Amino acid sequence: RRISYGLGLLEMMFNFGRISCCIMKRISIISILCLAVLSMAARPKYITYEKFGAKGDGVTDDMPAIVAAHAAANEKGLPVRAKDGRTYFIGNASLKAEIRTDTDFGTASFIIDDVGVEEVRTPIFLVAPDKKDFKVKGVQSLMRGQDNLGVELPCRCLVEVMDKNHKVFIRKGLNRNNGTDQRDILIVNEDGSIDPSTPVVFDFANISSVRAYPVNEKPITIKGGTFTTIANQDTTKRIYYHRGIQIRRSGTTIEGVTHLVTGEGDQGAPYSGFICVDHAADVVISDCVFTGHKTYITYKFGKPVSKGTYDTNANSSVNIFWKNCRQTNDIDNPVYWGVFTSNFCKVLKLENCSFSRFDAHQSVTNVSLKNCSFGHQNVRMVGFGTILMEDCEIHGNDLMALRQDYGSTWDGDIIVRRCTLKPYADDKNVYILSGSNDGSHDFGYPCQLPSSITVEGLVIEDEGVVSKEYRYPTVLSAFGRTTGIEEPFPYSTDCKVVLKDVTVKSGKPLKDAPNPEAFKGLTVQRID
Repeated sequence: RRISYGLGLLEMMFNFGRISCCIMKRISIISILCLAVLSMAARPKYITYEKFGAKGDGVTDDMPAIVAAHAAANEKGLPVRAKDGRTYFIGNASLKAEIRTDTDFGTASFIIDDVGVEEVRTPIFLVAPDKKDFKVKGVQSLMRGQDNLGVELPCRCLVEVMDKNHKVFIRKGLNRNNGTDQRDILIVNEDGSIDPSTPVVFDFANISSVRAYPVNEKPITIKGGTFTTIANQDTTKRIYYHRGIQIRRSGTTIEGVTHLVTGEGDQGAPYSGFICVDHAADVVISDCVFTGHKTYITYKFGKPVSKGTYDTNANSSVNIFWKNCRQTNDIDNPVYWGVFTSNFCKVLKLENCSFSRFDAHQSVTNVSLKNCSFGHQNVRMVGFGTILMEDCEIHGNDLMALRQDYGSTWDGDIIVRRCTLKPYADDKNVYILSGSNDGSHDFGYPCQLPSSITVEGLVIEDEGVVSKEYRYPTVLSAFGRTTGIEEPFPYSTDCKVVLKDVTVKSGKPLKDAPNPEAFKGLTVQRID
């Protein structure tokens, strides 16, 4: 019995110890979890400008605090939030805030003082990539139609290829220049394959440099805020001001940003844009409001020239999408220059936008314009690939123009569906496509009409045109062409035009061109 009693006591003590051990473990786990929760609760969820000394009173220069706040947020991987209802004043010192995390400007306002600014090309906010661009070695050649760069990359990249020995886009006219180094912008995968949406458009006899910009960045979103620029009072001849948001990071989304302009006087230097995309891919700019800048006049070769000035642009970038955007000015008011411009881009898309202008200076490859309205500077470009215009309303005497200062060239196709052309009352001519190239100028590349133009469901509302010089609309403008004239740099007019369900409200006939004999190779098919 004693032995049995002793064994039972030992078993009872063992079970008690095991239960105590379990209880202690649970207590330890609960303690650790409580400490973790308390630690997480103590850690800030976001960074504010006020934490770094911003006043938000609209008077104190808050830019140093803004710079410090974003630097801390980038280091800790935290988002940034402005205080709703505050007004942050940004002075004219040369300071730049780098954004690498989500940023919510909310209902806050920002005043940007551009009068007496120290450095006109320093953006207020730089949306910066985490991964650095790098030089690519080993690329031996690059030709049109080539589908692989010939080298592997560590990740998917935007690649810029340069040939500094050959100039392209040698501009003609009062803004003439000696051209730009030939370049091509590509999206290249890890195995070197080139994305079909960004085809090689130039032959490279020489390659001076190849640089890669990684595009697999962590996506970030920047939203809200009303920004008011106090316009500079500089001379018109000064270089372009850029005191806004510069996007150098792929995968960035900009939502609900409003930009206003005040204080424009009798003179002022031009602006390159408030929201600018530069060497980035897969960027979305949605529900934003822009403001056209006042057009100032400068003089070149003794003649007055309007100085272009913009509020949004893209350069050397791919797959940029503006949607549900508009401008504060009347899109038909010529006092203000067009808000939009681009250079060396591929795959630009605009949807549900109302702008005074869509423009591609030094080429674009593949454009999509849907459900948009364009005003007094309408749609102008040169480039490659496909232009798709659907359900758009265009104000002016031409539905679309190929820029004559760059050769009025489009190497590809134009597709127009269900669009409306609304000429102004004093227009003397009305065209579906306008341009000019008499074959006398070397632009650095061969120039041509589009391979095909397909127009379906177009309505030309010309019944309100009262100019006595207006006779009838034409598919093409005269393009400055004259038969029998030798062309040192021939302009190809091989083009197939297909017209279906085109309505001219005035009842006037739609002609091929004012001078159809000057377009050898042009065919026009009308389908009832």
